[in-house]
Order: sequence, then C-alpha cells, then structure tokens
Amino acid sequence: MNCAIVVQATFSPSNINASTNNVYNTLPPIMSPGNKDMMLKLPQLEAPFSTSHYHHHHPHVHKELPLLKRKRPARINVPLSNLLEGFASSPRDGAVDKLEEVDVEGDGYGIYCKRGRLRAQMEDRYSVLVDEGPHSSKQAAEFAATRLGKNILDYLGQGETKTETEIEYEKLIEEKIREGYLATDEEFLRSENAVGGTCCATALIQQGKLIVSNVGDCRAVISRGGVAEAVTIDHTPVREDEKIRIEAQARYVDCCSGVWRVQGSLAVSRAIGNQHLKQWVTAEPDTKIINIQPDCEFLILASDGLWDKISNQEAIDIVRPFSSASMGKPHMARACEKLVELSMSRGSSDDTSVMIVRLVHFVN
Repeated sequence: MNCAIVVQATFSPSNINASTNNVYNTLPPIMSPGNKDMMLKLPQLEAPFSTSHYHHHHPHVHKELPLLKRKRPARINVPLSNLLEGFASSPRDGAVDKLEEVDVEGDGYGIYCKRGRLRAQMEDRYSVLVDEGPHSSKQAAEFAATRLGKNILDYLGQGETKTETEIEYEKLIEEKIREGYLATDEEFLRSENAVGGTCCATALIQQGKLIVSNVGDCRAVISRGGVAEAVTIDHTPVREDEKIRIEAQARYVDCCSGVWRVQGSLAVSRAIGNQHLKQWVTAEPDTKIINIQPDCEFLILASDGLWDKISNQEAIDIVRPFSSASMGKPHMARACEKLVELSMSRGSSDDTSVMIVRLVHFVN
C-alpha cells in the first residue's frame, strides 16, 4: 500500500513571564545568576551635619560645635546569586533549545522551519511517515509530532476497513483519523509534561486520495493547476459555528486587542492539550478527502506564522516554479525557505514552519 502521512504541529507551552519593578531587572549582563562569585555592592548614604540647623532647634547652646570628619562606612556585600534566586527560571527539560532552523529535502517533499525573532526557542515541530516507516527530525520531539501520525496509522490498521461504497469508506477513514487525534490528546493530557497545547495539520495519501485533517490554525492549501484551494479552515473563535459551539457550553469568546479569544485567553478554538480549557477547546479534527486529479500539483501545510502574512494564492504562486519539472529537479525545501523568508520580511515574529508535498510523486 502506497501510504504517506505528514504531520505538522505548533507547540504553545504555558510560559510565565514575571514582571517586577525591581532593581535586579536592570542588572548588566555580567551580573548573571550563574555567576555566584559576583557581589552587588550597595553604598550606605551619609546625611550631612548642619550646625545652623542644630542652633535653630537648640538656641540655648551658644558654643560652636566642631565639625567632625566622618569616615565612609564599609560597603555592604550582598550575594547576588541569593537575591536573584527567586527571579531566575530554569529552562524546560533542563536545557535551552538553541535550534534556529530546520531544512529538509525529502523524496517528494520539502520542509523548512525557522525560529521567530521574539521566541526564546523554536516551538514548531514536524513528522513525516512514508510507507509506514518513520522519517523525522531529531528536533521533532514534542508529543504531537511523535505520536499523532503513529496513532492515526494504528487506528487505520485496526478492525475492518472494507466497505461497499466510497461514501462508507470515506466515513470510516474520517472516524479512524478522529480517533487518532483524540487518543493523542488523551495521552498528552495524562503525560507528566502536559503543559500548554498544540495546533496540528495532517495529510494522508492513500489509494489515490488526499485526506487532510486539522485542529487549530495550521492550514493546508492545495494547488490545482496553479489555483489555490484551501483544504482546511482555521479553528478560531471568530468563526460563527465555533463561537456558537463554545457559548452553548456556557462559556464566552471576546475580542482582545483585535484578536478573538476563548475565555479571553486562547486564540484558537480547537487544539491538542490546553487542559484548563479542554471542555471547550476540543481536539476533534475536521477532515476533508480529495480524489487526486492530474491538476493536483502540490500541497502546502504551514503554521499560522506564514498565513498571517501571506495569502493562499500568493503562496501557490511562489512555490509553483520550484515544483515544475521543466525547471529540472524540484527543490521543495528551497520553496519552503522562500515562503518563510518572505513572511518574516513582512514582520512575522512567530515561529514559522512550511511543508510542501508533491502529490504526483506519491500517486505515481
């Protein structure tokens, strides 16, 4: 069976950014919490002695008091490491992820991910499974990237898959993918590091069909003869159907600084994780099945860091020359990088990941 699955995830951990009006926030770089030998020296202040002030309050004293020369007291040595102990936060998993970008040119697909300029570490993850054999980046270690694709394939391999009609077959596939998403969500929420949440988009190519699913605002767009067609619809509170679903469960969505949010907090209405909002932020995906036709050229899956700055059609126009056989060997990773560079040049500060799959490669 010729089978390919691509998984894209944008991880959004719950970070606590403490803001304090404290002198320690303005320390020079050399005074770091790790430098335990560094001392912060705070001089004591001396109040000048005024004889005129003294005579004003003590008129019966006529003798001029001598001016005493006082020595400056010793400086107070305060251990800096102890003072900053409450302000220094340890990076998650004990180490800071220094990864800046990922660049992969696979057989029939390309991937490019880049850290956002305002991000301390890159949080986007990806995974690719081809012919039921894993292929993934060493950095694709976050839960959804490592478990979602496997769970979907596991559920597809369970039970009876033969159906009498194509409609029944598509309903069966859609239900098994749904079970894969929900199982991944449950596993994550039971894990020790169930912090934050993630948006995901998956693409499965099977028996000449393209099966695309998503939760959140990762988006999939297909090129049909050079014309962009959105395969997924972003799950955000601005969607009327999502707004109605959430409000029907006695919760609210509101607009904060121009962005619609669930409970004034989360800007997506579906995701894996987000335990504190799980009752309303479901991990149930939307799935669309497309029969791959000769005009289906390639599929773009990308995080919201791209789509916030580049339209669907513009993305297709940029990628198409890189995927054309007339240009020699296709360079999908270079096309991905081109999109990311354009997005960041337009002011995107978010992590941005792009994956492009040449559909004709897997169908043939």
